[in-house]
Amino acid sequence: MSAIEKKLQHILKSIPEEVTLVAVSKTKPISDLMEAYTAGQRIFGENKIQEMTDKWDQMPKDIIWHMIGHVQTNKVKYMAPYVDTIHAVDSMKLLKEINKQAAKNNRVVNCLLQIKIAAEESKFGLSETEAIQLIQAEEIQHMSNIRITGLMGMATFTDDQKQIKDEFDMIKSLFDTLKTKYSELNTLSIGMSGDYQLAIDCGSTMVRIGSSIFGTRN
Repeated sequence: MSAIEKKLQHILKSIPEEVTLVAVSKTKPISDLMEAYTAGQRIFGENKIQEMTDKWDQMPKDIIWHMIGHVQTNKVKYMAPYVDTIHAVDSMKLLKEINKQAAKNNRVVNCLLQIKIAAEESKFGLSETEAIQLIQAEEIQHMSNIRITGLMGMATFTDDQKQIKDEFDMIKSLFDTLKTKYSELNTLSIGMSGDYQLAIDCGSTMVRIGSSIFGTRN
């Protein structure tokens, strides 16, 4: 069993069955992804559309691709034929473009609204108020080629566990509020290699783990 397979098995044992694992494979060669694939992993996350498209071209077609990075509207068309879920949706403009390109490909693309929970200015995302306004917007009711299935957030990069927990609790509270009104919301994508156990304790249904499976990025 390879090192990647061992790490993957270890992580799968450490997360509950109902939590989805997205193996974050950005910058990693296809050979590494195929080791995880051979071990049974089918959901992979990338943060650059060109790199993800190159991998999609060359890899088995039962892989479920998640775009986890910030998305520029002019690049949506390249992934529209195959992407399953886009994690970092933070504007009506982006939703419209995803809907348009998905329609051209006769597909429905799952979208997660990115909520800004971190203290860092560099992090993207919607405020709670913006997220509520966006999901309630009349225009969205007419977009039949997207499905808003949940929320995504990235905690502050810090060792302060209380701060991370507070940020996770904030997005979970918003998720619970919205879920009472929108039955399609079933995904809360929080937690990465360094904080996924805490995220699961806070109610995460999807974790995005890279370095703990594939080793540190170059």
